[in-house]
Amino acid sequence: MTSSARWGWIVALVAGTGAALVLAFVLSFSSQGGGFYERHFVWLFWLNLAAAVLLALVIAVVGLRLLLRLRRGKFGSRLLLKLAGIFAVVGLLPGLVIYTVSYQFVSRSIEAWFDVKVAGALDSGLALGKDTLAALANDLRGKALMAAERLAESPAVSPLVLERLRVQIGAGTAALLAANGQVLLSAGGDTGAGPPERPGALLLGQARAAGSASVVESLDEETLAAGTQGPRVRALASVPRSSITLSAGDERFVMLVQPVPRALAANALAVQAAYSEYQQRALARDSLRQMYVGTLTLTLILAVFAAVLLAIVLGNQLAKPLLLLADGVRQVAAGDLTAKPVFASGDELGGLTRSFADMTAQVAEARGQVQRGMQQLEGARTRLQTILDTLTAGVIVFDREGRIDTVNPGATRILQRPLSAWRGRRLSELPELEALARGVEQRFELLATSPEAGERDQWQESFDLVRGDGATLTLLVRGAQLPDVGPQVAAPQRPPPEGDPAPSGGRAAPGARLMVFDDITEIVSAQRSAAWAEVARRLAHEIKNPLTPIQLSAERMRHKLEAKLEGADQALLLRSVNTIVSQVQAMQTLVNEFRDYARLPAAQMEPLDLNALAGEVLALYGQAQDNGLLLARLEPALPRILGDATQLRQVIHNLVQNALDAVADRPDGQVEIITSVARGENGELHAVRLTVIDNGPGFAEKVLKRAFEPYVTTKPRGTGLGLAVVKKIADEHGARLRAANLHAGDQADGPVTGARVSLSFSKFAVTPAGTAGGAGAIPAPVPGDATQVH
Repeated sequence: MTSSARWGWIVALVAGTGAALVLAFVLSFSSQGGGFYERHFVWLFWLNLAAAVLLALVIAVVGLRLLLRLRRGKFGSRLLLKLAGIFAVVGLLPGLVIYTVSYQFVSRSIEAWFDVKVAGALDSGLALGKDTLAALANDLRGKALMAAERLAESPAVSPLVLERLRVQIGAGTAALLAANGQVLLSAGGDTGAGPPERPGALLLGQARAAGSASVVESLDEETLAAGTQGPRVRALASVPRSSITLSAGDERFVMLVQPVPRALAANALAVQAAYSEYQQRALARDSLRQMYVGTLTLTLILAVFAAVLLAIVLGNQLAKPLLLLADGVRQVAAGDLTAKPVFASGDELGGLTRSFADMTAQVAEARGQVQRGMQQLEGARTRLQTILDTLTAGVIVFDREGRIDTVNPGATRILQRPLSAWRGRRLSELPELEALARGVEQRFELLATSPEAGERDQWQESFDLVRGDGATLTLLVRGAQLPDVGPQVAAPQRPPPEGDPAPSGGRAAPGARLMVFDDITEIVSAQRSAAWAEVARRLAHEIKNPLTPIQLSAERMRHKLEAKLEGADQALLLRSVNTIVSQVQAMQTLVNEFRDYARLPAAQMEPLDLNALAGEVLALYGQAQDNGLLLARLEPALPRILGDATQLRQVIHNLVQNALDAVADRPDGQVEIITSVARGENGELHAVRLTVIDNGPGFAEKVLKRAFEPYVTTKPRGTGLGLAVVKKIADEHGARLRAANLHAGDQADGPVTGARVSLSFSKFAVTPAGTAGGAGAIPAPVPGDATQVH
């Protein structure tokens, strides 16, 4: 570095440091009150002026040296002069604009600070605070006079009387004082703080002279910030001597203490402080304006100086590396991340070019890693979405606001709602799901506030969901609070078609919630059936034993006493014994049904002709067939199935009898028993089906879902075990049992025109391939079937 360059750096450093110190000193005190400017105005003015003169001399010297370099023809002088002129213009013109605008803004702002309306508003606010406090004091003073008058009417004064009086007038603390201000009795206030403070001598004298007095105490910022008693209003009133049995020279006072609302006290102190600060600033208005203008002028000069100085010192070293960087930036912006050339220099600009080259290589590597990571993430999301799509359980993810974010087809299938079309809305907005949404929300809130024993970030509970058709689903719901992983941005997705059950994507937002649920209605039904079977077994055992002795005892009484009684007594005996015997026989029938349900023997599988079994049962209902009440449509050449003939006869008999009972009250009642074969598209045998149809009133909606559970019946004299036995036999045979209502015009919302119960067998004596004992595929569903029992 040459001596001239070193001299320029030293001058620039000294001038810049001095100017920066002056600016920092002035600006650090720019927000203080006017007292500082009044004491040091002269010194600050001359200091700013000296700094401005020093900067002007530095600029003049630097400009002269630049002209001398140009006359000597040194290389780069024109570039330096051009850069100096450009930087000076660029720094000066915006600086002048900013200086002009700032000057006008400062002048008008300072005048606006001390506007007459502002002063009037502060005066009004201060007066309003004083009037409000005075009103509180006068109000408490009136209450004190009222309390004194009421004490005058009281024959004796006790703490209880004083407390009742305090509550009636609504005071914070009430006390009875002696003539010297000593507290005789007190009520209210802080019970742990002891008796209230004695009033001051001045307040006591005013009350003695005028009969009453009031004052606002402790209205200052220290008391308000302490948070103990705070500002309060104290009022005294003289009690007439006639009120208390005292000598003529004694005198008593009633003292009331009411705390001032903290908000009112804080606002009053804030207005008072603002008023005082406003008055102080108003005194320093001119000096404040002068210092602001001086600071703006000094800033303008420093900006011009910095522009010229940077042009001279950095102009020569700035051009080449900047051009190299500019070319590299254009290439990177175009997507070219290949290796970039480096400017051979040991200074910061050379290091900048090397850093830029290193950064370009790192960006290229990072972009490759990001692309690989995105591919892995997309693969993971695809696998996760595939897993969600194939789950039989329903999965719903809620965002942190409780809106639906992600669903899978299982949720749409179980809830029978197009949930993917309701993304971004709450679950409670879906029809018939309000109760479920409310229960789930409450469990998440309990998990967050007071989790039960053993719960850690997840919970499990069962809910009963009542659908619009009256059917009840039992859902086993598991919920979990997903960890807060920070904000994530979901990829934009095309909205699904209306009613499309396809899963919707998305990512869990921070604080999202996960709900996984299964339809366990059939599991609960099976558990209920098992429990009823155990109950039936025990009832059959406990009831059957005493029935025979009861019947024999009744018959023996009839045999012994019938010949000894005559007339009405004999008739009464016969009627009573017959009643006992008939009821015992009815109970024996019920016990036998319990026994059959609880101890159904294992099925003895053998090849059977379902048509032959149906014919045997129909032979028992010959009269119904003759009357056209019972019709049969049996498909010829029906494949033979594997089953227990005795149990299947009972099944057919129960189904036919239930159907006949359903149409018993209808003059046009009719029951059909149908056998058929279900085959696939390629003619493959799927199932042999037995169907019983009637045109009765059908199943009640609330009964339809539980039609095959024990003791579920709508018959006045039914036990509810017939269809339960049918279900157990169907389970033994691996058959699928379904029940549904028939509707007019095959419309789901049409009137009910009857009922249908179907039994599909998939175990055949000979499969289509000719091998004995094979099991066919799962039978194809029958259109319109609503309830299925496995």
